Amino acid sequence: MGCEVWRKMAKTAKKENVKTDKRSKALKELTVAECDVQDTAKDGTNQVTEELKAEPSKAVEERMDEPVKPAKAAPQKRSTAAKEPVPAETPVAEATVPEPAEAPIAEATVPEPAEAPVAEATVPEPVEASAPEQAGASPRRSVAFIGSECYPFVKTGGLGDVMYALPKALVKQNCDVKVILPRYKCIPWEYQQKMIYRGSFEMDLCADGRSYYVGIMEYVWDGVVYDFIDNEEFFSWGNPYTNLIDDIPKYCYFAKAALAALNYMDWIPNIIHCHDWQAALIPVYLRTLFTETKLTSAKTILTIHNLRFQGIYDIPTIRYWSGLPDYIFNKDALKTGYNDANMLKGGLAYANVITTVSQTYAGEIQSAYYGETLDAHLRYHSGKLCGIVNGIDYDIWNPDTDPLLHASYSMTNVLEKKKENKRKLQEELGLVQDDGKFVIGLISRLTNQKGLDLVNAILPQVVDEYTQVVVLGSGDQVYEDSFRYYENAYKGRVCANIMYDEARSHRIYAGADALLVPSQFEPCGLTQLIAMHYGTIPIVRETGGLKDTVEPYDMRLNSGNGFTFDRYDAGLLLDAINRAKAFYFDQRQYWNEMVLRDMEKDLSWENSAKQYKDLYLSLT
Repeated sequence: MGCEVWRKMAKTAKKENVKTDKRSKALKELTVAECDVQDTAKDGTNQVTEELKAEPSKAVEERMDEPVKPAKAAPQKRSTAAKEPVPAETPVAEATVPEPAEAPIAEATVPEPAEAPVAEATVPEPVEASAPEQAGASPRRSVAFIGSECYPFVKTGGLGDVMYALPKALVKQNCDVKVILPRYKCIPWEYQQKMIYRGSFEMDLCADGRSYYVGIMEYVWDGVVYDFIDNEEFFSWGNPYTNLIDDIPKYCYFAKAALAALNYMDWIPNIIHCHDWQAALIPVYLRTLFTETKLTSAKTILTIHNLRFQGIYDIPTIRYWSGLPDYIFNKDALKTGYNDANMLKGGLAYANVITTVSQTYAGEIQSAYYGETLDAHLRYHSGKLCGIVNGIDYDIWNPDTDPLLHASYSMTNVLEKKKENKRKLQEELGLVQDDGKFVIGLISRLTNQKGLDLVNAILPQVVDEYTQVVVLGSGDQVYEDSFRYYENAYKGRVCANIMYDEARSHRIYAGADALLVPSQFEPCGLTQLIAMHYGTIPIVRETGGLKDTVEPYDMRLNSGNGFTFDRYDAGLLLDAINRAKAFYFDQRQYWNEMVLRDMEKDLSWENSAKQYKDLYLSLT
């Protein structure tokens, strides 16, 4: 499946282009410059930044494929219900996950639509956005992204950031991208009012032939087409995720409706890229109920963002709501335990390629400790498993242009401006104002996965007269109460912000000296990437994407960009924090060099998008 080529490419992409002479020169200028000189240094900023940029990665080998362009959507009309599929009887062997050999299945084909009401027909049809052809660009590919959340419409975690930033980056890699999402009621009205009706139809869903309305609302932004699946019965809740009893029917419907919508609009992508368990049934549907449609030519990729969440419920419930044939509910596909079905497991079996959001996590989940009971299944499918680390969106996370900071900065003035941001942050949060303090930031969901039990155990030993700790996040009650207690016990040294505040998170990244990410497991992690781009040194546990992106400091070579510890142990975390503190106070010159190294590192989505584009080309 091209994953071996992937691993080699990812290794070369990981190498850093250290430019010692230029960094030393920049550092020397920074440490002697006075504030009155900084105002005249603006013209030199772009020049220094250009010199420190990494060499562009080699262009993907050009192919002679004809470019694939998306077809125009069908008129907005209402179709009649499709017939219930006839399931095949041949069991699926895990070794090959064979295509069913049954007769064409009527359900996959969206029937000829009937005439729509006049009021709906008068809504103007939006112009399809497509990636422009570029001279010397790699062959164009069309990609459908299907997932349960996407910034800025709805976001609960890192998946929302990926669903927004990666499609936008792929447009620049000569891809036509369509993102398919549920139309949740909680999507802000400023976006809902700009959506355009594209059509609707009835779709058979359940095992007893029960059908449901499928509406398609479209929104185009930054060259990406967003199609929202509309159904009040499933998506009228205030939050995207409620409980499994409601979520299982909701995402069975969404997975099938997303494919039916592509069929209805006659937009046949080269790649269907699915994300997490909420979209995991799409590869299963495509190779069972949609085998006689044009969509069967598309290849599927399933990305695991967090293996802990899998969509597990009893077989009768998932069989009824999915309408899938009986033969897929076996141990090699959906079945797990005695009488349960696992939606993510089925998607992993049927997808052409499985990806995770870091190389290390791709290896970790094949072990019993990280595998969440799917380690054997993932080892079996390891030939189509690979990891591509996430990036960050420089349009949102850029200290030089960030409007949410007290003082913006770049590599040319970071050392002085971070002090200013620190003082303003201390003032904002009620901490003792002293830019000589060592400020540690913690921006996280407050759960065990994020290593909060370790932090809770050692915090009294961390906080001293030279150290301040700033916490931002919400989660388990025990940790919320614990940090409130520490704030009260160590006034002026600890600040607990039990909430999530996007603007305040920007200011913590800019004002802190170090950021703590002691996760028990971390598929990729974005906070350490943002911290490095803002010149804040990460202190992390060596797991998943944290291990892939943070190189531990080596005092012999004066290399590395953070401080790390390996085993999940409170004592080792305390040791890593103390090493960082000693380095900050005793070796400030080398600390400042590390700050510059971190800011120089290319952490944008461009490199990741190139790797995904190469994967798409290898499949098609």
